[in-house]
Amino acid sequence: MSFQDIVFIVFAAILLVSGFRVVTSKNPVHAALFLVLAFVSASALWLLIEAEFLGIGLVLIYVGAVMVLFLFVVMMLNIDIELLRKGFWKSLPLAAVVAAIMVSELILLIKVRGADVKPANDVMHSASNSHALGKLLYSDFIYPFEIAAVILLVALVAAVGLTFRKRKDSKYVDPGKQAKVMRADRLKVLRVQSEKFLEQPQPNADTPAE
Repeated sequence: MSFQDIVFIVFAAILLVSGFRVVTSKNPVHAALFLVLAFVSASALWLLIEAEFLGIGLVLIYVGAVMVLFLFVVMMLNIDIELLRKGFWKSLPLAAVVAAIMVSELILLIKVRGADVKPANDVMHSASNSHALGKLLYSDFIYPFEIAAVILLVALVAAVGLTFRKRKDSKYVDPGKQAKVMRADRLKVLRVQSEKFLEQPQPNADTPAE
């Protein structure tokens, strides 16, 4: 058994255990962390078959962005765990049937197409799929790539616009209106009658002091 086989077995076992713990964990935060571990293990398996772009993309996009967002949402929301687990045992038979079908399809695929897989030649070993993919994206598929980027930008702006709501209690100051304000509009001089102080009578010198 080679070192690559040992690494594959280790990461595959970690992936299976972490995927099982995602489903069986009672705490949603722990389930999200186990899902992060599953993504990292899957990325390591991608790197083993020399799919560097897929492995790095899995870590950067799913682990670095999506799962961090999930963790923030799960930790900020007050999630009722009992409500989430309600109906779990009722759906278990159907889920077991679907899982059995998927496992059977994978086994049949490995048995039927496993013998047809040819070993990679020296050109595939010397080349990098990240370099080849980047060359294709920015040469043959440059226009679809740019169109997809524009669509994502429009979707981002639309998402910000849909979530933006004007609040009644928010205070907004328009600098243009402030510059056009005249003194007469803001300042009003009121004429107030001045107060008159009454003079207190002076004590008479003939009056004896108490």
